[in-house]
Amino acid sequence: MKIIKRSGEEKIFDLSKITLAIHKANNSVAEAERMSDTQIKLISENIEKKCSKVTRSLGVEEIQDMVEDEIMAQRAFAVARKYITYRYNRALIRKSNTTDEQILSLIECNNEEVKQENSNKNPTVNSVQRDYMAGEVSKDITKRILLAPDIVEAHDKGLIHFHDADYFAQHMHNCDLVNLEDMLQNGTVISGTMIEKPHSFSTACNIATQIIAQVASSQYGGQSISLTHLAPFVNISRQKIKKDVIAELEDAGATINDDIVSKITEKRLREEIARGVQTIQYQVVTLMTTNGQAPFVTVFMYLNEARDEEEKKDLALVIEETLRQRIQGVKNEAGVYTTPAFPKLIYVLEEDNISEDKPYWYLTALAAKCTAKRMVPDYISEKIMLKNKVDKNGNGHCYTCMGCRSFLTPYVDANGEPKYYGRFNQGVVTVNLVDIALSAKGEIEDFWRIFDERMELCHRALQARHERLTGTLSDAAPILWQYGALARLKKGQKIDSLLHGGYSTISLGYAGLWECVYAMNGKKLTEPEGEELGLEIMRKLNEYTAKWKALENIDYSLYGTPLESTTYKFSKCLQSRFGIVKGVTDKNYITNSYHIHVTEPIDAFKKLEIEAKFQALSPGGAISYVEVPNMQNNIEAVLDVMKFIYDNIMYAELNTKSDYCQVCGYDGEIQIVNDDGKLVWECPNCHNRDQSKMNVARRTCGYIGTQYWNQGRTQEIKERVLHL
Repeated sequence: MKIIKRSGEEKIFDLSKITLAIHKANNSVAEAERMSDTQIKLISENIEKKCSKVTRSLGVEEIQDMVEDEIMAQRAFAVARKYITYRYNRALIRKSNTTDEQILSLIECNNEEVKQENSNKNPTVNSVQRDYMAGEVSKDITKRILLAPDIVEAHDKGLIHFHDADYFAQHMHNCDLVNLEDMLQNGTVISGTMIEKPHSFSTACNIATQIIAQVASSQYGGQSISLTHLAPFVNISRQKIKKDVIAELEDAGATINDDIVSKITEKRLREEIARGVQTIQYQVVTLMTTNGQAPFVTVFMYLNEARDEEEKKDLALVIEETLRQRIQGVKNEAGVYTTPAFPKLIYVLEEDNISEDKPYWYLTALAAKCTAKRMVPDYISEKIMLKNKVDKNGNGHCYTCMGCRSFLTPYVDANGEPKYYGRFNQGVVTVNLVDIALSAKGEIEDFWRIFDERMELCHRALQARHERLTGTLSDAAPILWQYGALARLKKGQKIDSLLHGGYSTISLGYAGLWECVYAMNGKKLTEPEGEELGLEIMRKLNEYTAKWKALENIDYSLYGTPLESTTYKFSKCLQSRFGIVKGVTDKNYITNSYHIHVTEPIDAFKKLEIEAKFQALSPGGAISYVEVPNMQNNIEAVLDVMKFIYDNIMYAELNTKSDYCQVCGYDGEIQIVNDDGKLVWECPNCHNRDQSKMNVARRTCGYIGTQYWNQGRTQEIKERVLHL
C-alpha cells in the first residue's frame, strides 16, 4: 500500500509514522486528557483498515483527516485540538514556499502525479521538466495572486476545475483553427524570416510543419489544419513537373507524346505527394515544442471544402496518401511500425463518399482500414453537422474541431461570410456535476439552488480567463496575431477585438453527468427518467451560457470536458467529501461529459443513438465513441458503424487497441493488472512490466495517449466494456 506525499512523490505506507504523530499530540496535553496506548493502537488499526479498502494511493491530507476523525471518535478533544493546531502550523510553513518540493520532486522524477498528468508528455525529458517547473511557478502565482480565493478553494476541493493554471500566468489561449490557407497563399514570418508562397506541394508541407511547431509553442491547447489548404499546391507541382518532363524529353530528342507526359507527370506527382505527407507525419511526431511534447495537431480531411471539382480530385490524392501512411504507422526505436499519437486525423463522411456507388467511397473504405489498424481517423457527419451548426443567417456549416473535441460556434464576418480558420478558444472552466448532486442529497430543489451557485462561481472563473487575455499585445505571439495563424494585427496592437462578438469562444465545461443523474434519482442516462433529467441539466447549462453571452458579447459555449488527470482528482475529492457512494463515487474516476458509463453493457448503435441527443446540446465541443475489439479482419463492421455515424451523430470515433511489447515482440493488447493495490501495464506473453519497453496507445479524451495515465484513468481504461 502506498501514499502520495504533498510533493507528489509516491511512498510506501508507514503506519508507525501515524502512530508517532498521535503519540506526540497525546503527550503534549495534560495527563488527565491523554488517551491510553490501547486507544492509540485502535486508532492506528482503524486507519490501516480504512486505507486498505481504498483502491488507490491516498494523499497525506486524506490520511490526516482520518486521524482527526478517529481521535474525535475517542472523545480525546484536547489531543484533537493539538493535532489540528500542528497541521495548521505546518501548513503555514509550507505556504511560505509552495513550489520548492514540487519542483524538486519532478526534477528527480519522484512526482507520481506529475508523471501521469499528461499521457503525451515524458516527464523524464529535460524539456518536459522545464515546462513543468514553469508550470509550478505559474500555478503558485495563479493561486496566490491572480484568482479570487473562493475560486481557488473551489478548484482545490474539486467543485470546479480551473484548467491549465500552469499556463495562466502568461497571456496564452487554449486552442484554435490555424488559417493555413492565408499563411501559405499570402506568406508569413517565422522567427523573423519571411516565408513566401511556396512553389510546390512538398515545400508547402514543409512550411506547414514549421507553422505547426511555432503555433504549438505559442499556446497550450490543440490546433487544427485542413488538407484543403494544401490541395492547391498539388496542381502547382503538377504544372512544374509537367514542364520539367517535357524539357527532359526534348533534351533527349524524344517525341513529345501527351499520354506519356501525363503518365510520367502523375507518377512523379504522387511521389511528391508521398514525400510531402511523410514530411508532415514524421515532422509532427519528431518535433519538440517548448512545452516538451509533439505538437497537439489535428489534420482535417473534408472533400466538400474544396473550391471546385479539380481541386477536390487533388485533395482526394492527398487524403488517400495520408490514410495510407497512417495505416503503415511510424517506426519505434526497435524499428517496428507502431501507432503515433499525432497528428490526429478527422475524416468527414459526406454525400460523395458514404456509399459504395459514390465516387470517393474508396477513401471511406481506406479510412475504415486505418481506424481498425491505428484508431484514427475520427468521423464527422456532414449531414448532422449542417443541422447542428447553423449561423444567424440560417445556413448550416461543416468544419473541424480544435484539438480533440472543442468546436467553435458558427460565425459570420462583417461581409456576411462564414469564418472558422483563424478563430480560437480562450480557455475552459469545468463544473463537477457529481458534487452538486451529492451536496443536494437527492433533493431536486437543493440541486438547482446549488447548481445556480456553482454556475455563478464558474462564470466568475471564466471572466478571469477572459480578463487575463484582455489587453494582450500581438507581440506576445507574432506567429498567431501578426503573421496570419489567427490574425494580421499590427505590432503593439491589442487582441481585444478578437475576444468579443463571437470571433472566439470561451468554454463552460461539465463532467460526470452519468453519476450526477444516478445520484439524484437512481436512474441511468440509458433509462427514460435518467435521460430526461440529464437532458434537462444540459439545457440548463446552455441557458446560462446564452445569458452570459447576451450580457457581455462574449461567446460562452458549453463544452463536454475531456477529463484526463482531472477525472482522478474529481473522484478523490468526491470520496473525501462524501465517502464511497455505490454507483457514484465507488470508482477512482468519474465519467467524461455526457458519456454512458464505460462499464455499461450496451451495443455501439444504441450508445451512439442515445449520446447524439446530448451531443447536440454541447455546442462548444463533444465527441462520442464506441469501444471495439481488433477489427482488422472485420472492416465491413467498421463501415457499418461509420454509416450509422453519418445518419445519427455529428462526431464520433471507434476505440480499438494498438500495442507492442519490445521485449518479446507481442503485438496484441497489453493488459492492466493489479499489483498490491496499484494498476500496472503488463505484457500477457512475457509479463514485461517495464513501460519504457512497450508501446501502448489508448484513447482517453478523444485523442490518443502514449505516455501512460494516472491510476484513476488507468482503472477507467481497464473497466471499459466492448460495444461491438
